[in-house]
Amino acid sequence: MNKIVNRSILLVLTLIAIVAWSEQIIAEKEIPLKHTVQSDGHPMALWEKPVDNAVGIILFVHGRTWSGLPDFDLQVEGEELSLMDGMREQGYGSYAIDLRGYGATTRDSSQWLSPNKAANDVNNIVRWISKRHGGRPIHVFGWSYGSVISLLASQNSSDEIASLTLFGFWLDLDATAKRDSPDKALERKVNTAEAAASDFIVPGSISQRAIDAYVAASLAADPVRVDWRNEHEFLNIDPDKVDLPVLLIQGEFDPIAPTDLQAKLFTRLNTPDKSWVVISGGDHAAFMESPRQQFIEVFTSFINRFQP
Repeated sequence: MNKIVNRSILLVLTLIAIVAWSEQIIAEKEIPLKHTVQSDGHPMALWEKPVDNAVGIILFVHGRTWSGLPDFDLQVEGEELSLMDGMREQGYGSYAIDLRGYGATTRDSSQWLSPNKAANDVNNIVRWISKRHGGRPIHVFGWSYGSVISLLASQNSSDEIASLTLFGFWLDLDATAKRDSPDKALERKVNTAEAAASDFIVPGSISQRAIDAYVAASLAADPVRVDWRNEHEFLNIDPDKVDLPVLLIQGEFDPIAPTDLQAKLFTRLNTPDKSWVVISGGDHAAFMESPRQQFIEVFTSFINRFQP
């Protein structure tokens, strides 16, 4: 009788351990928490993957076409693709913003997004996150369009920013741009599967199943392309005004972020604490592809230096 009882107790304890382990695995892959944060009266969707006793906090800023979750938290069974999960494994809590008109954030009454408006929203979100974490400075990571938006935001206000990481930086600092006419019409172009798959450039660097999942997630989140105007505002960027630590990451085979544009930015940044790293074999979506581990190691080793 005692043997039966002991075995029953052991079975129960084993089941409890299995449930606890399963809950831990689920928690590690959990759907991000959604926050709604007001930026100058407009509700912004902000997605969080928290970490207990986090080493640091990151804000991810997405690119021109797709919103926060497809870009930074892609989930495919049996594959590790989420940058938010990757940084969580390094001990970092993270947030991903949906800019106006992207993902779960609606367009504002003007129906337009502009560089200054986007940069101001990033600054407001950084302040909100910092306040939520007791005034802790936040690491800002911008991808593609998000890299230029983040750089503009840091130039305008940097008190709550711990470091700035720019990946896929595409702006020619010496370019000229015409101002939009006042009667520029909204386009509301429908996004396409071809556009969603276009950032995966190096053959074999990511599975077709993952590409298909990214396309599906992107089109579900952002079926209509956001309308931008006043993009000449990006040329207000002055790297000489940037005194934050900056990490510039370039994919070896990224046609959107060629070396000459990286060099212009890097040499003109005022900060003495700057690094420029080329991800071998990487393209415009390197952090979701085969160089993912190198990408995470480069990013982590940089921001680890700025923890209290």
